[in-house]
Amino acid sequence: MSALLVKLQKEIIKKNSDAVLISSVSNIIYLTGYSGFSREEREAFLFITKNQQYILTDGRYAQDVKKLIPDFKLIEISSKIPATKALNELKIKYKIKKLGIEENDLKINEHRALKKYFTQTQNFDAINILRSIKNNDEILKIEKACKLGDEVFYYILKRIKSGVSEKEIASEIEFFVKKNGGDISFPPIVAFGKNSAVPHHVPTHNSKLLAHNSIVLLDFGVKLDNYCSDMTRVVFFGKPTTEQKKIYETVLQAQQKAIDMLGTIRNASKIDSAARDYIVSKGYPSIPHSLGHGIGINVHELPHISPNSKNVLKDGMVFSIEPGIYLPNFGGVRIEDLIILEKAGPRLLTHSPKNIIEI
Repeated sequence: MSALLVKLQKEIIKKNSDAVLISSVSNIIYLTGYSGFSREEREAFLFITKNQQYILTDGRYAQDVKKLIPDFKLIEISSKIPATKALNELKIKYKIKKLGIEENDLKINEHRALKKYFTQTQNFDAINILRSIKNNDEILKIEKACKLGDEVFYYILKRIKSGVSEKEIASEIEFFVKKNGGDISFPPIVAFGKNSAVPHHVPTHNSKLLAHNSIVLLDFGVKLDNYCSDMTRVVFFGKPTTEQKKIYETVLQAQQKAIDMLGTIRNASKIDSAARDYIVSKGYPSIPHSLGHGIGINVHELPHISPNSKNVLKDGMVFSIEPGIYLPNFGGVRIEDLIILEKAGPRLLTHSPKNIIEI
């Protein structure tokens, strides 16, 4: 049995639950290593008691489950044996009274159906907390994804030319990632000029947007072996103006102040304040988003690095630091790196250059 499963079963006892129902694909991947289930459709559940573990799925996956997930007993569900009936039988067999569930993942109708059989349910977030501390294997996978992300950056710099569109650059990013054996961890954000003032701008096909002296914002991530990377860089098409340089240097300094503080401070909200307060002190608007987020199987997970975060940052956590300045009708700058906390302090996992680059 895996060490992760043993830890989870200890958490079941600690939380005074009798069992836990795992529904999210991310947590199924984390506990089983199997990533074949759809994220759009409900194709599987894990049902874990204090000393037994089951996987409920249909016949399409039975062969893979038996071969690749030997620690879990397979219950094959179908139209004749739906998941609710199978779960009720497990409830009776193990005399389950209190069931832990993933409240943020279940749909209302699914929760309503469960309530017919399990009158006592509680939100079970222990697995997400476990996931926030990465083991050596997970760290190596994230590092590998980051390395490919750095290669993407160098590749894409050569594709930024007059007449190209944001959507073309986004497609080139995805092409390069897939050609080199990965997947994108989220749709790339490519923003030219004034569009860079929108933090989550959706790339367009307008090739006229790449004018001389334009800001070019690139935010993309790679997924390899189920683990993600995430990075943002800003480069300039032509020579940046004095104000563009000032904004860039302010964001870079804000990021460095937050990273430096990680050597001694582990309060997530204070780390956020270090970057946020510096940007405001220079006369720019506050960051309109969190300073950072955890990353792993999902591109956004624990910890949260934000003004109101209660998270304490711990060794083994991997997260982004991504301050930004966004000025409507002018443009924006965001610089994002992934960092792991270790006993010796913070260590960068993304290594693409952050000096001002002119194309």
